[in-house]
Amino acid sequence: MAAPAARRCRWRRWRCRPRDVVLALLLASVLAPLALYSGAPFSGPLLTGRRALRRDPSNSVARNERSKRLNALAQDTLGTVVKEPVQTVASAMGARDKEGVVVAVDHGTRLGHGVVSRQIVDRRSGSDRSSESTVSKDKILWNGEEMQEMESEDAVKREHGHDVAITGKQGVVQLGKESGRVSDVEAMHHKAAAVHNNPNVSLKKEISADRSSEQFRGDTSRERDAEAASSSTSHNASQPDAMVRAIKNQLRTAKTYIGLLPSRGRHAFVRDLRRKMRDIQQALGDATSDKRLPKNVHGKIRAMELTLAKIKQVHDNCAAIIDKLLSTLHSTEDQVQAQKQKANYVAQIAAKAIPKRLYCLALRLTNEYYSSSTNKKQFPYEEKFEDPKLQHYALFSDNVLAAAVVVNSTIINAKNPASHVFHIVTDKQNYAAMRMWFLANPIGETAVQVQNIADFTWLNSSYSPVLKQLESHFMINYYFNTNQDKPGKNPKFQNPKYLSILNHLRFYLPEIFPKLSRVLFLDDDIIVQKDLSYLWSIDLKGKVNGAVHTCGETFHRFDRYLNFSNPLIAKKFDRRACGWAYGMNMFDLSEWRKQNITGVYHYWQNLNADRQLWKLGTLPAGLVTFWNHTFPLDRSWHLLGLGYKPNVNQRDIERAAVIHYNGNRKPWLEIGLPVYRQFWSKYVNFNNVYLRECNINP
Repeated sequence: MAAPAARRCRWRRWRCRPRDVVLALLLASVLAPLALYSGAPFSGPLLTGRRALRRDPSNSVARNERSKRLNALAQDTLGTVVKEPVQTVASAMGARDKEGVVVAVDHGTRLGHGVVSRQIVDRRSGSDRSSESTVSKDKILWNGEEMQEMESEDAVKREHGHDVAITGKQGVVQLGKESGRVSDVEAMHHKAAAVHNNPNVSLKKEISADRSSEQFRGDTSRERDAEAASSSTSHNASQPDAMVRAIKNQLRTAKTYIGLLPSRGRHAFVRDLRRKMRDIQQALGDATSDKRLPKNVHGKIRAMELTLAKIKQVHDNCAAIIDKLLSTLHSTEDQVQAQKQKANYVAQIAAKAIPKRLYCLALRLTNEYYSSSTNKKQFPYEEKFEDPKLQHYALFSDNVLAAAVVVNSTIINAKNPASHVFHIVTDKQNYAAMRMWFLANPIGETAVQVQNIADFTWLNSSYSPVLKQLESHFMINYYFNTNQDKPGKNPKFQNPKYLSILNHLRFYLPEIFPKLSRVLFLDDDIIVQKDLSYLWSIDLKGKVNGAVHTCGETFHRFDRYLNFSNPLIAKKFDRRACGWAYGMNMFDLSEWRKQNITGVYHYWQNLNADRQLWKLGTLPAGLVTFWNHTFPLDRSWHLLGLGYKPNVNQRDIERAAVIHYNGNRKPWLEIGLPVYRQFWSKYVNFNNVYLRECNINP
């Protein structure tokens, strides 16, 4: 009996509230014309009342109402958490009907305190919403972490008043466009003001205004999408060979995925990916520019992008990708290191080889020397050879053309060529050719002396430790054992110049020139650009060797040449001491004799008989021999690096008195650096008959 009585009570209370019936009828009268006018059923949820106001942040009325009723909102409505869609791709071209459009239509009627604010109509069909993932016009896949980033961005946009429509549990689509946002907000303000001032405003006019606003937003959205597409195309087109680079990037990414997918059982993806790779590789071919690509390459690029997007969506094992990339990186580093070793080996072989044209020149000059009466001629100005008042140069070389260039450049830039005397020492094989060249090409009043090292009878294995070592079985094995001549070995110290005694003559200058007090030593791979007469007036402060220090070059420190694990070296020398450069050195022979520098050289050479103190070469021997006996010259006197450094400062080259082609890339070799060859070539007379006969050209 109590239950029927309660029902009758509730019925009486309902009958006593006719205003609810009136409000419901008014609500139906507003919504019914809208449904009939739109011509399509609602495919999305109906949002009315307070929920519609809360979901429409761009509505000024909604914002005012929400600010008034903020404390009355339920706790779960303060923030909307959008769940990640399952294989859902959000299209950036949201304004196109074919890809699905979410249209927001605002209808607001203020009746007392009740507000019907907004309805959201989703024109997408159910089949479109349930279809598989598609890639947007901008090729942007929102999935996983990217979807989370989109959600955070949407939260920020909602706080700043952007238009966001929520379509059930399937995701979100952003409707607010940057260029049309201001006009939409202004229209909403005008509409809210009109509703507030005149509640009886005609629904037909309101619907007409909404249609105009909707059409404007659609048109501007399509225009903006077209402009974005055209700007993206023009941006890619502005980059040279953008499509070629894109194809190569796709191929690299595809190769990485191929190494990962089989281990995860994705064989279908692998087959599809390999097929796409073949297609795009055929399209690429040997093309190096976009102009050489076929016309159908755009479709193949899109197809590859779709495949890679699908793989990226299902392949989420970042650890496996990192391991694969690290393995590839290590393998690439090993390959690069192996290629560097091979390149170094080939460069050393090329540096050791004598160019055919230079070999021709030596043979041609030798034949001319012995077939004519030239061998009976003597050099002019022989009385200058032992005059200590003149400026004497020592040049030890077996390269006729290189020696000629050194002499020519020195004399051309000398203020008083008559005061210069050149002493050239060569080996037995090139002695005739060297004499023939300088006898056939006299240099004014400059004295030139050519000597044969075989005539130095005092230089033998009983006197010179280095000669004794060069005749040992160890050295013969080191130089002539072909089994050691492999790319894995460093052939740097197997260069014949280290085997030649010509390279060690610099330690016997007092014996070669017993009557001279000062000699300027020059290498045959240098060019003189200024007058060097001032060097003879420099006070060396009791030192023997005047040279340019190379403290700025890390590889010219002592520890790069000497074995500091040996206690003899570690006790005597500083591992971080500055080295100095051979190539242009002023030697005080008087001090040399007083301090017995040759004896110091012999001492260290005997200790290094087993090559435990340093490897072959003259610079390490010079560092230990002239330790505490070297006077530093100004750096502008001698510039190094033109035989291996491609970026020597042009101003430094022009300012230097002597430029040195130290390294393997000599200017007379084909591997020489072309950028520096001009400084050397300008001192070569290519019109010389012997050079023309041997095809020696600039």
